[in-house]
Amino acid sequence: MGAHNRWLMISVGLGILLNPLNSSMISVAIARLQNVYSLDFTVVSWIIFSFYIASAIAQPVMGKASDLFGRKKIFLTGLVVSFVASLLAPLSPNFGWLIVFRIVQSIGTSMMVAVGMAIVRIHITEKQATALSVLSIFLSGAAAIGPFIGGVLLHYWDWSAIFLINIPFVVASLLLAWRTIPKDESAASVAHNMSFRKWMELIDATGIALFAVGLVALLVGLLSAKSSGYVSWWHIMVGGIGLVTLGAFVRHELETTSPFIPLRTFAKYPAMTWVNIEFMLVNVLFYSLFFGLPSYLQMVRHVSEFHTGMLMLSLGLCSLIVSPLAGRWIDRSGPRPALVVSAVLMTFGSLWLVTLKQDSHVISVCVALAAFGISNGLNNVGMQAALFKSSPKEIIGVASGLFNTSRYLGTILSSLLISIVMGDKFSAEGLQVLGIILTTIALSLVLMSWRRKSRQWGES
Repeated sequence: MGAHNRWLMISVGLGILLNPLNSSMISVAIARLQNVYSLDFTVVSWIIFSFYIASAIAQPVMGKASDLFGRKKIFLTGLVVSFVASLLAPLSPNFGWLIVFRIVQSIGTSMMVAVGMAIVRIHITEKQATALSVLSIFLSGAAAIGPFIGGVLLHYWDWSAIFLINIPFVVASLLLAWRTIPKDESAASVAHNMSFRKWMELIDATGIALFAVGLVALLVGLLSAKSSGYVSWWHIMVGGIGLVTLGAFVRHELETTSPFIPLRTFAKYPAMTWVNIEFMLVNVLFYSLFFGLPSYLQMVRHVSEFHTGMLMLSLGLCSLIVSPLAGRWIDRSGPRPALVVSAVLMTFGSLWLVTLKQDSHVISVCVALAAFGISNGLNNVGMQAALFKSSPKEIIGVASGLFNTSRYLGTILSSLLISIVMGDKFSAEGLQVLGIILTTIALSLVLMSWRRKSRQWGES
């Protein structure tokens, strides 16, 4: 691989790591933000919801936009948007404005994730598999060390540093990308010949609006009822609007020619549908621990942000170490054995949360973190392999998009689960209840993985 290609990979890698880094760093800052803005966890959890809802919408939209306007333009624009959001977020006068800048940041970083892999796939022709695997390390490594970096920043500075730390990455990626990413010559003519109305139909603007409004309204209705401690007509009305809007979204997606989420694909390929359901449940489990445990450690056990980041590092390191080993195992045996072991480990880790008490040694938390970290490493490779085996080659692009949607939905549901269980205050009892719920979900995954027939995996 030549020097130009190496610098191209670095420029793209520095850009795409910003999305997973910012989604994971915030996990150790929840408790600090609660204190700064005097809010309960239910309200502060919107710092998580907003990022993933925006990412779920922005990534597929920006993937289509790159075909129209050019991948380099979208990548560079994403860097500029991320720079502005990271600079302005620390200046937020209230929590509402912080959410706004968090959404802008999510859109900016999603623009780079949406086109980063495509840029490398198109412009690096030698050792392409190696190049793509290196970018995967940027993505998974950033997510793994995010809580540790967040803990260090909070220990030595303040929550604003979690946003400002993005600026050096953005500037370095911008300078390199400007020089190393080739220009898309054909994009301008395509954009010139397409009307705004055609572009809105292409990205399914109606479907996006219905999805966003329905999901946000449903979450507001549920979380407001939980936060206030009673169910009012206003909560029912808002939640009902969300359900009706999501129903309209489903109907629209089944009828439109260019759906935001191609729901008909699920009905046509049931094996692929089950993979996406399992992947969604896997992410509910993983991110419930990922976002819930740091707040528990800081609020209940009074562990510092720095030491919380250190403990959470065990989760990421186990995942990073196991992923390449899992690849070799799955190449030999297929995805099913690895996914069964992963589900068993998540069951064990969830049960371990139930055993934790107020006076349990804080290091014992690492047992649950290690179990989930190893299972995440197995799932990173196993679920992707299961997707490829269950999806026909002619729709693999659509299948990958649905796969990412399942990830985001699982993440959003995990935040909702934590908010409902914990409410306004974290407690050891709340963690035990969460552990019981996660154990039930993990056991269902064990059964789903164990009973999956060979033909459903596409194996002969």
